Amino acid sequence: MAFGSRGNGPRRGTPADLLVVGLGNPGKEYAGTRHNVGFDVIDLLARRHQGRLKAGKERALVDEVRVDGHRVALAEPTTYMNLSGESVAPLVRRFGIEDPSALLIVHDELDLPTGTVRVKVGGGLAGHNGLRSIKAHLHTDAFLRIRIGVGRPASKEQGADHVLGRVGKSDRQALDIAIEVAADAVESILRRGVDATMNEVNARA
Repeated sequence: MAFGSRGNGPRRGTPADLLVVGLGNPGKEYAGTRHNVGFDVIDLLARRHQGRLKAGKERALVDEVRVDGHRVALAEPTTYMNLSGESVAPLVRRFGIEDPSALLIVHDELDLPTGTVRVKVGGGLAGHNGLRSIKAHLHTDAFLRIRIGVGRPASKEQGADHVLGRVGKSDRQALDIAIEVAADAVESILRRGVDATMNEVNARA
């Protein structure tokens, strides 16, 4: 099945230049957790570009904004993280995304130190259940990613508590900076392209 061929009917109007999806879990109890940094980036981009996220048929909060003349769709799935693909697939259809390079997923990353931001094109899923669900529904992993490091817990058994629990002050400061960097990276991808953005962002300590 071709990329973007699943969803809730055909796209009406002009396709988006970029669909940016932040991953997380819905509900106040998850707000501000490490697992929801993707949502935080979408919220920041919406504020910067006068967007107002609203519930849509695709099981997501969605809006379209303009960034330097580019038509950009912002979305936060209201499925739980493990079911992200059930929202992303119809979003891809709605916004006329026909190439994986026009889909950008923003997510937390255990394999990176807290506060580190990296831009990535395709590749492995690093055990991330949200990415795994998206790949299963789109039949490709070639989409763009912005990975926000949340660090690894001391043991594998503490994984859920680590990503879903309260964030300490120092980590909170690091994540807040990373969220700004990630939002800047989205804008840079639109203005300068993914290669230039990757070279700049990934060179940071």
